[in-house]
Amino acid sequence: MHLTLYAAAHRPAAASEPQGGIAGWAAGLVETFGGPGAGAAIALENVFPPLPSEVILPLTGFAASQGVLSVASALFWTTLGSVVGAVVLYGVGAVFGRERMHAWWAKLPLVKASDLVRTEAWFARHGTKAVLLGRMVPVFRSLISVPAGVERMPLPVFVALTTAGSLVWNTVLVMAGYLLGDQWDVVGAYVGVVSKVVLGLAVVALAVYVTMRVRGRGREKP
Repeated sequence: MHLTLYAAAHRPAAASEPQGGIAGWAAGLVETFGGPGAGAAIALENVFPPLPSEVILPLTGFAASQGVLSVASALFWTTLGSVVGAVVLYGVGAVFGRERMHAWWAKLPLVKASDLVRTEAWFARHGTKAVLLGRMVPVFRSLISVPAGVERMPLPVFVALTTAGSLVWNTVLVMAGYLLGDQWDVVGAYVGVVSKVVLGLAVVALAVYVTMRVRGRGREKP
């Protein structure tokens, strides 16, 4: 039985059906290609963060519960897709390079070269934890790959950390979709709240940083 047809027949009227939008697109990939389709969707989600893993992964778990693919296949292919997408962004950071980053940074207002140097020093000390744990934080899970590339974190280390972190994140969301069945979309609602909180904290941190920099420059003036 096709995933979309099953959802349409058994899902409560209040729940959304994966017939259009991102959910419908992801459902089509999984139905047509199975595990590789789920992996491709997650690889694209890593490169383009607006594609939500909190929709794609639970939907893949739901597909596994309906026999479209096995749980093992779902976890293998989605984790592989996560790593492939992360490596693409790592490559972007590596190509952009440290020198270009410094040149671009120097053109920005309200920042100093020393700020970037301190950031690089922080990443040198905590980069492994940032990459590992960052894979489990919405939005940040994609963005962390870029500084890892800029700082040229050894690729085998980056891949190992990305694989481990992605496997944990993917397992939680895929199994949630598997266990919730035709209520898989509940997962997206809860993870979406976490995403908004993370983005909100990032905006607040940026606002505080800019305010401090402006005040600091004001004090430096004679």
